[in-house]
Amino acid sequence: MKFASYGKPLVTIFLLSLLADLVAIALIGFFVSYLFAAVFAILSLPLHAFLLAFFRDPLRDADQRELSDRRMYAPADGRITEIAEIDDARVGGPALKIGIFLSVFDVHINRSPCRAAVVSAERHEGRCVDARNLESSKINSCVDVLLAPHSGSIVALPERIVVRQITGAIARRIVCDAGPGDELKAGERFGMIMFGSRTELIVPNTPHAKVLVTLGQKVYAGKDPLIEYA
Repeated sequence: MKFASYGKPLVTIFLLSLLADLVAIALIGFFVSYLFAAVFAILSLPLHAFLLAFFRDPLRDADQRELSDRRMYAPADGRITEIAEIDDARVGGPALKIGIFLSVFDVHINRSPCRAAVVSAERHEGRCVDARNLESSKINSCVDVLLAPHSGSIVALPERIVVRQITGAIARRIVCDAGPGDELKAGERFGMIMFGSRTELIVPNTPHAKVLVTLGQKVYAGKDPLIEYA
């Protein structure tokens, strides 16, 4: 299993803790009781497995081939919980927002929705309410990554889009290593949100943009397209 580079310090701690628990289980079984050792193992091993699995970083389509220049891909794994028309001056006014809820069981790596240059990455402090609550988009701590997409030879993409990383009730830490001037490939990793959270894609609302997903649909970053441009 490949682990996310963003979580290496925590993964190291969890692995050392797991090793210590395995030694403790062996000693308890040898010197005390096999029953006590079994109980300890039942309590400890699943917890460590869950914590380590949270930082997994599986390969996706974007890691093996170039993605279509006509599409905006999911910036996170999770379930589509919102498709809304809003107004956002950063993308030119009328906008389309697609919200993705990431449960604690989802991969929490954030990926670029398209080939783009990073214009800015701004951190905003706020609350940490449940990310399933649509209000979390307005009041929770977040990082807004403003991107300038690179259009392909077939269609023109929007001049500006936003990917928003949002904390949740459990998630309290956002990692974003994208900075102004950075160039991102479609599906390239640029950050991570620790534990349950929310990620949003905000694009200009134009007749050329066709939404390819529905509410409740499960999507995977670097693999599933959210929007296609004609």
